[in-house]
Amino acid sequence: MRILITGISGFVGPYLARYIAETAPGAEIWGLVWAAEPAKANSGIRLVEGDLTDISTLKAALKQVQPEIIFHLAASSSVASSWDHPGRFLEVNAVGTVNLLEVVRLQNLHARVVVSSSAEVYGAVPKEQQPITERSPLEPLSPYAASKAAQDLLTAQYFYGHGMPTIRLRLFHHTGPGRPTQFVASSFAYQIARIERGIDPPRLAVGNLEAVRDFTDVRDISRAYWLAAMRGKPGAAYNVCSSRGISIQGVLDTLLAQSGVDVEVEVDLGRLRAADIPYLVGDHSKFSDATDWQTEIPLEKTLSDLLDWWRKNIERSTE
Repeated sequence: MRILITGISGFVGPYLARYIAETAPGAEIWGLVWAAEPAKANSGIRLVEGDLTDISTLKAALKQVQPEIIFHLAASSSVASSWDHPGRFLEVNAVGTVNLLEVVRLQNLHARVVVSSSAEVYGAVPKEQQPITERSPLEPLSPYAASKAAQDLLTAQYFYGHGMPTIRLRLFHHTGPGRPTQFVASSFAYQIARIERGIDPPRLAVGNLEAVRDFTDVRDISRAYWLAAMRGKPGAAYNVCSSRGISIQGVLDTLLAQSGVDVEVEVDLGRLRAADIPYLVGDHSKFSDATDWQTEIPLEKTLSDLLDWWRKNIERSTE
């Protein structure tokens, strides 16, 4: 079995590759990397260069790999950054996905393609209509969300229009060790680790603490990708989430309790979004019914592991 993971050097990619290697030890795992961004693969993973915005490089990469399963994780993923670079997000997330699917079609690969969509595509669903199901309309608020909604719909079109076995995973928030600091839980953990070390004074910068989100551990997410490829229905869209909401304040409180440091919390206006979703909690029953997937790792364990990771890797600052 030949497997290609785009975005192998991102956050989820290495976790997914390790899970596949453990679950299907006979699989030949390839990772697509951007030539302009050096990447080091895990042992046993082969790398191939390609750029989602340059279809000629994708043609060469897929001709070499001949994948039977593609996990399309590569994306521009920061909601905050999308407000400053909307065109780039559309180019990478929407046009880049079309380029990938076109190459699969043109090369007649018959590969099953699992595409990483986002819960952000749903927009601000009223709280009384949550948890959100896959039947909710796509009403994106940010440029990032709009680019992912376009990606989501285009992926569906390749199933309906070309019979390509595509599957969309609408991922809600996920975190864990190694998450970049532009994402909220990791930002908190990183700041706390620096305060613990005495590098920074006991002041912690935050954005909107009232928002409620649905968090899943990245290790549970990796298992979800694999089960989607093995048991998911072609053409389907699935929510992948814990179906449990927690406020960002609650995430912060959990991390502070695990640390024991006393900090002064300060709102940083630069961390507030022009349009923020107040409440975002999903219903994963459709996915669980299809694949028997359930979350296994409690959020407290996820946050503890994240904080410990930053304690050991404090020099890896991306802020």
